[in-house]
Amino acid sequence: MDKLVAMRAFLRVVDAGTFTRAAALLDVPVPTVTRLVQALETELKTQLLTRTTRRVSLTPAGTDYAQRARQLLNDLDEIEGEMADAGASPRGRIRVDIGSALARLVIVPALPDFVARYPDISIDLGGSDRLVDLVAEHVDCAVRTGRITDPSLVARQIGELHYVCCASPAYLARRGTPAHPSDLDRSGHSVISYFNARATGTPTFSFRQEGQRLDIHGHSQLAANDANVALAACLTGLGAMRAPLYLVQQALDDGRLTPLLSDWFIEPLPIQIVYPPTRYQSRRVRVFVDWMVALFAATPSVRRRGDPAPVP
Repeated sequence: MDKLVAMRAFLRVVDAGTFTRAAALLDVPVPTVTRLVQALETELKTQLLTRTTRRVSLTPAGTDYAQRARQLLNDLDEIEGEMADAGASPRGRIRVDIGSALARLVIVPALPDFVARYPDISIDLGGSDRLVDLVAEHVDCAVRTGRITDPSLVARQIGELHYVCCASPAYLARRGTPAHPSDLDRSGHSVISYFNARATGTPTFSFRQEGQRLDIHGHSQLAANDANVALAACLTGLGAMRAPLYLVQQALDDGRLTPLLSDWFIEPLPIQIVYPPTRYQSRRVRVFVDWMVALFAATPSVRRRGDPAPVP
């Protein structure tokens, strides 16, 4: 038995859900796939799959073996690809995870440049505000904001989120314009909050001025776990919002939103690109990370304060 062939057949069955679909994807007869998986189980002296008339499912041992086998084959493909492509343009597929609004407004508009430079690289772009498990979900790199607490990941700061407090003209006409951050804590005002499944406590708006810091909770009738949803709510007048500048810049420019409390400073958050250490060994991941660094340096709304603007 060719163990690598059997391993690939096993993973294809896992991904396809049935032996029939796996055989069709591999373009081989169903008995061939069945024989390879059975031989693998015999070699390992353990059952990897539970068969039913319609689907197969992983046993606990199969789940562990599938994860390790997938990593091993990915590493093997990576090594072979690097050797074959030494000196050539990087190629292959990468999986990237970026928050939906940042992907829509900053990353995707610039992607034609990356595709033109590296036509042999394909990208699976996950655009959500969900905090993915990079290793378990086979993500090559992700863009995250704030402090990185996972010691198993490598983090590289590529920019900063610059914030502005704003509201729609309709909201201000109904509720009035706050003259001080503490006004947002008083009845009559409402703020749009952001939440995620891992957050604890009440979200705050933090303002600084001449050494003074104010943490404002505000009365929140709506909390959103997606930046695009929060922006839509702010535009409809549901509340004031502390928003990343890149998210609201266009709405501020065209008057759909009005900046508030401009004489108060909102501390920026670091934007970091994170990846498992082994992923960065791939040339295609390295060139994507380097491209992202250059993109953020050239984008004023996310460029780090103090960093020089790139020379045109």
